[in-house]
Amino acid sequence: MKVVVQKVLSASCTVDNKITGKIDQGFMLLVGFTHTDTIENVKKMAKKIVGLRIFEDECGKMNLNIKDVNGKILSISQFTLYGDCNKGNRPSFVNSMAPDAANSLYNEFNEILRNEYEMVVETGIFGAHMILDPICDGPVTIELEF
Repeated sequence: MKVVVQKVLSASCTVDNKITGKIDQGFMLLVGFTHTDTIENVKKMAKKIVGLRIFEDECGKMNLNIKDVNGKILSISQFTLYGDCNKGNRPSFVNSMAPDAANSLYNEFNEILRNEYEMVVETGIFGAHMILDPICDGPVTIELEF
């Protein structure tokens, strides 16, 4: 499982000219799965993201997590995170998990964030063509992989 965490002042996702998810301060997550991922990867990733201290405290030091700042999450499925361009210029996606299995883990990931960590989680639409509009903060971008 791979997640790109982007700290944002706001972010939204639009599909077919309709906003499917919109947040103020928090994280925009690009979430991808590979063949070997399991629910254990999902649980570990959710815990790491909620605990990630990349918001500034009163001294300007990155010391606060998303819950400390009452942040929200925009979670976007992103199979292209496992694109491989080592052979030529056209990416191969053979390392990406099959869509049905990936969608199941993606939904579990979002539900764990909502239910176990009491996070507000907005989403795009799995497999759809999405237009993302993040207002990046910092910018701060962290790549996590389990």
